[in-house]
Amino acid sequence: MKTIKWVSAALPLLILTACNHQPKDQSSEMPKRTVFFDKSGMDTTVNPADNLFLYANGTWLKNTKIPPSETGWGGMYSMTVENRKQLHQILEDVSKQDNPKDSKEQKVGDLYLSGMDTTAIDKLGYEPVKPLLAKIDAVKDYKQLIDLSASTFNDGDGFLFGFYTAPDDKNSKLNVAHFDQTGLELPERDYYFNADSASVKIRAAYVTYITKLFTLTGVDAATAAKKAADILKLETAIAQSHLTPTELRDPQKNYNKFAVKDFAKQIPDIDFEHVLTLMNIHTDTILVGQPKYYVALDKLLKTQPIGIWKDKLDFMALDASSSLLSKPFRDAHFEFYGKVLNGQKQQKERWRDMVEVIDNGLGELLGQLYVAKYFPPDAKKRMLDLVNNLQAVYKERIERLDWMSPATKEKALAKLAAFSKKIGYPDKWKNYDDVTISKDAYYKNMQSISKHNYNEELKKINKPVDKTEWQMTPSTVDAYNNPYNNEIVFPAGILQFPFFDKDADDAINYGAIGVVIGHEMTHSFDDQGRQYDKDGNLKDWWTPEDAAKFKQRVQVLINQYNGYTVLNNLHVNGRLTQGENLADNGGMAIAYEAFKRTPEGKSDTKIDGFTPDQRFFLSLAQVWRMKKSDEAVRMDINTNPHSPPMYRTNGPMSNMPSFYKAFNVKPGNKMYRPDSTRVKVW
Repeated sequence: MKTIKWVSAALPLLILTACNHQPKDQSSEMPKRTVFFDKSGMDTTVNPADNLFLYANGTWLKNTKIPPSETGWGGMYSMTVENRKQLHQILEDVSKQDNPKDSKEQKVGDLYLSGMDTTAIDKLGYEPVKPLLAKIDAVKDYKQLIDLSASTFNDGDGFLFGFYTAPDDKNSKLNVAHFDQTGLELPERDYYFNADSASVKIRAAYVTYITKLFTLTGVDAATAAKKAADILKLETAIAQSHLTPTELRDPQKNYNKFAVKDFAKQIPDIDFEHVLTLMNIHTDTILVGQPKYYVALDKLLKTQPIGIWKDKLDFMALDASSSLLSKPFRDAHFEFYGKVLNGQKQQKERWRDMVEVIDNGLGELLGQLYVAKYFPPDAKKRMLDLVNNLQAVYKERIERLDWMSPATKEKALAKLAAFSKKIGYPDKWKNYDDVTISKDAYYKNMQSISKHNYNEELKKINKPVDKTEWQMTPSTVDAYNNPYNNEIVFPAGILQFPFFDKDADDAINYGAIGVVIGHEMTHSFDDQGRQYDKDGNLKDWWTPEDAAKFKQRVQVLINQYNGYTVLNNLHVNGRLTQGENLADNGGMAIAYEAFKRTPEGKSDTKIDGFTPDQRFFLSLAQVWRMKKSDEAVRMDINTNPHSPPMYRTNGPMSNMPSFYKAFNVKPGNKMYRPDSTRVKVW
């Protein structure tokens, strides 16, 4: 669980080759485009009434090969690559300048240089992590292990305690200390228990990876293999205490407020009050998302040999640092996380890694440079107009609902009216004054950032929530809904073609960014978001009858998506994906209605040979154009709350009468759904 409920609202389509040759717009750094739809990627032998996704993208899917450095292509992959190239150019430029010490240019430029100097990094081997390994080696018993796990948070490390600061779900104006389940390095609990051949292979590769890290520190192969097997066994025991990704979707189930002294009684051997002191957390009250994990940890610390626990911490330290160490460690990390888990054939260029590191670590310093170069002010105004248009449509749709009572409608409309809208970049930038960056100390640079991040969490505890704060960097190609602030947020990174272009026709913009806007709005009324009121508090504002009707209608959606399969035998998890599916269905319906109020939406004029309505739906279908490795698809099915791209396209459309009319969908067509099984929520 993160500080907010993260939502990948939309993912972009392939940057079209033809668009690389558009005339330059002299008012910005971006090329001026005149072509906004790719007809060459379509497969017109497919009946759009049977599969619109393949009709819009079939030829592209047949001809496209996933680049060896990627886990997929199209969609977010290609747009993110273009986005990262922009950031790379910024970093190349500032790293060559004579920047004032501690300026944003100096910090991002020197962090870039330190990470690009792989010769210096490789010479150090695993020297940077040796002091932490020595601390672990000095541990004598489980009580010292607990103390070490807690105290090292102050150094930017820390183990076994899933700490962060976020608003109190039931008092959203106040930040509190949260503790969630942790202790696993595989993606989620079921990776330790599933008996299918793919899961068995992943566990075997995981043991190989752990073994490799130990051998790189000088441990002999047989001993390293024994350590790895013991760590897997220990993590399997820990995994039994974890909730599943689907269970983590229930805000009420994951809201457990304790006085510190009362929670300490549940885990007497951990001495939790002492743990908080060592972590420099000063509070009388905490929120614990999954208490079962800490109760299990309390028992396992005593019953499992201290040697295995020390091996576990050694591995966690090496694993967390592996991408910052010499090439053998980086290669081992890639072999498991890149190849095995995600199907990536080869590592990305080093500059790509460094762009990600800097965007994650100093994102609002780099973000200031990014928006100055790539986000013109008129784009922000155009985006706000779109948001306001969709908000007006959403209001009318709620007012027209035939299944919701006036009492609940009144609360829903109040929540909609209270939306906060953040577009492009923050009004107030984060401060990184306590971060020290030099050109020749990559590991120390990253330690400084980690310490900064931890101290920022500490400073927020029991303080009022800063509603100006952003949870994504300005360059991020994504968007989110934050239920605590009742806000929708669209970073500048996603406000680029093909999602958004001020020169594109309305069918393109409403079919792309319009659906994203509607998607984010709908998250405030999905299975999770609907449980938060207009002030961001976890509070039941529904009548029991309306709540029951909502759940009945959502069950229709769950059933629909449960019926979709990938890789021949893997089913989409309709319950895990219900929130995103609700947002996809609601977002499309709202964006379409808003589009129909534009001059183009009211006309019959064809562009590229398609009617305005057809162009709207095809725009969205090409936004979701994506091809992924089998490994990445399997990972998504197990952990991703979003449905696969084909079903993010075809699923919502098969519930929309306007789509049926646009493409003449009739009984017998594969996308036809009887009216009784169509999703009708928002």
